[in-house]
Amino acid sequence: MKYLIKDGRLIDPANKVDVVLDILISGGKIEKIAKDIKNKNGAKIIDAKGKIIAPGLIDMHVHLREPGREDKETVETGTRAALCGGVASICAMPNTEPSIDTRIKAQSLNEIIKKTAVTNVFIVGAITKGRDGKELADIEGMEEEGVIAISDDGNCVQDIALMFEALKTAKNKGLVLISHCEDTKVSGKGVINEGVIATRLGLKPMPKKAEFEIVKRDIDLAKKSGAKLHIAHISCKESIEYLKKAKKEGVDVSAEVTPHHFVLSDECCLTYDTNTKMNPPLRSKEDVASIKAALADGTIDVIASDHAPHGKHEKEIPFDNAAFGIIGLETSLALAIANLVQTKVLSWGRLVELMSLGPARILGLNKKGALSEGNDADITIIDPEKEWIYTESSIQSKSKNSPFINWKFKGKAVSVITGGELVMEDGKIYSHK
Repeated sequence: MKYLIKDGRLIDPANKVDVVLDILISGGKIEKIAKDIKNKNGAKIIDAKGKIIAPGLIDMHVHLREPGREDKETVETGTRAALCGGVASICAMPNTEPSIDTRIKAQSLNEIIKKTAVTNVFIVGAITKGRDGKELADIEGMEEEGVIAISDDGNCVQDIALMFEALKTAKNKGLVLISHCEDTKVSGKGVINEGVIATRLGLKPMPKKAEFEIVKRDIDLAKKSGAKLHIAHISCKESIEYLKKAKKEGVDVSAEVTPHHFVLSDECCLTYDTNTKMNPPLRSKEDVASIKAALADGTIDVIASDHAPHGKHEKEIPFDNAAFGIIGLETSLALAIANLVQTKVLSWGRLVELMSLGPARILGLNKKGALSEGNDADITIIDPEKEWIYTESSIQSKSKNSPFINWKFKGKAVSVITGGELVMEDGKIYSHK
């Protein structure tokens, strides 16, 4: 189908464009970008006046739980949640049951994606078998099945020699390695950031050292191997300093931050709300300020949700025993608008870069992340003035574990186009399968 998007503020950092333009979409691609395009071929008109037209948002850190934990989330429900958050493409992390660690498992997940996904879904395969850090997974087989990156997310590869081997293998296969940086000998059974708040609450601490020492280690290994390293959910000032230094030295390293790490601090844990229990944990206000500065100065490359669905029985229990993580697909964009754009920390262009162009470049998605003629027609249309409330009843995810329920927002994705098809409009989701 053909679509003609009219009179929207087109923000495209890749081409350094921020101006009111029209976009004609045909055959799944962007056919033409110009002012005042005439509708000569009966294209469906999408009125974007007063709205922002951005390259389709990409969330490179999502837990879909399928296969194995469909009680928490499925490919279908997770991708529906993504659309409602304005996300056109997601990366599915491999900590499923069983883990995605072989060609056959990747193939099986691809079949589920083809049948049920309503967004683009790219698979991240495991680094090690079963994500247990002892032996490399079938990286070659998974790469041949279309896996886009490798990660043991949720687990850190503790063995230095094995991690170096994994980085060399990833380089040989043209894959990015996404590292969960946590020295479990240091973090132990910690559940909250080490500091005054942990002491007041009597909860076991997770020292920042558990993160930043592995960040430093993995950067050193990436430098030696020449591999492409991406650091997941970076959360503290020291990690950012190592990242900044590595980039100046020319190491091929990138990093992401989650909205909860730039919106919330460990003070939010004072209520013992288990929806403030994260890994890495919410950090100090000083760390939050460092994250915002690093988003603004280009040190951090990506905003990703780390969408982690859990059932009520895993959250409505004592803090020590509750599962780590929260859902985030439906709130990431709104939280970023409220806490970064509306507060003048970032421009709209920089936000689009962090949520679309940055992930596309890191993952090698050369036809996404930019509004160029001939590129895939993946587009997110945002109404910066739309006011809305994030209610539990409106959540598309199977799980409801979010600290942001009943928060009021201004700014929301109102349309998403993927592969040249309108798949979400004003919260209504269309399937073209």
